[in-house]
Amino acid sequence: MLKPAAGSPLLPLEWAAIVGIVLVWGINNIAAKYMTDHVPPIFMGGARFAVALLFLFPFIRPPFPDPKRLLIILLMIGPLNAGLIYLGFSMVSSLSAFIVSLQLWVPFTALFAWLILGEAMVGLQLIGLIVAFGGIAWMTLSPGTQGDIPGILVGVAASICWALGTILVRQVPSIKPLKLQGMTALLSTPLMFAVAFGTEKDIVPAVVAAPMMVWVCVIWAAVLSTVGATAMMFWLVQRREPGRIMPYFLMTPLVSAVISVLFMGEIVTWQVAMGGAATLAGVALVALSERRLAKASEKGLETT
Repeated sequence: MLKPAAGSPLLPLEWAAIVGIVLVWGINNIAAKYMTDHVPPIFMGGARFAVALLFLFPFIRPPFPDPKRLLIILLMIGPLNAGLIYLGFSMVSSLSAFIVSLQLWVPFTALFAWLILGEAMVGLQLIGLIVAFGGIAWMTLSPGTQGDIPGILVGVAASICWALGTILVRQVPSIKPLKLQGMTALLSTPLMFAVAFGTEKDIVPAVVAAPMMVWVCVIWAAVLSTVGATAMMFWLVQRREPGRIMPYFLMTPLVSAVISVLFMGEIVTWQVAMGGAATLAGVALVALSERRLAKASEKGLETT
């Protein structure tokens, strides 16, 4: 399929991909909480990567980038990011606040692109950063999330790891998405299992006693989320401007919040709702400003 013209309307297939990604990721957040309520979190991360590796192994082929840089990238987007995410899910009771904290990778990516790569940062991006971080701070002041502050901070740390990994990946654009995911799973599987058995207790009894739904969630996370949804996201980003696509993914926390309220009995306070809305608005400002920068850059190239 040919790449659509810049600025042209999204095609029905592209809209279907966006809706599919949002639903898969939204449900995946609930699945992650369910998994870590029954089995230790780091082990769960290793299990997810192990299943994903079964599908991604055929994509791991040479050539490979510089080993040192590649190792840093894989550590950031693999065991560090996933380990912190699953650890955070096991620590929090308020899913909404934690899931919103995971969206901070978008403004963190813009910040690191400015600090590390020297990319431009416009006023709209700076405003978005301030609003996003202010929203997270406001949520942590809510009486209902006071006990979740450590978990929310873990979510922020996971966002930082993913953002740093994203920045480093941009310096080696020759890596294909599924190849990168395969190498990440190859490194993360043994490493996370080693950390789990070295630091977590009662893994075997928990695995034996875990309901069948836990393993359904593992397959969902590995196949539909890690392989399917992420591959669709890369497909969209390769066809369209990232700043045009990314804001739609901000519906993911809304899907998770609706499910958690309807089926898991979570109560979302007005302070959490307002803080979450402010955070997502800030993230949207950053994403939209990146789109403007991309368009300005394209116009500049056309006039030279």
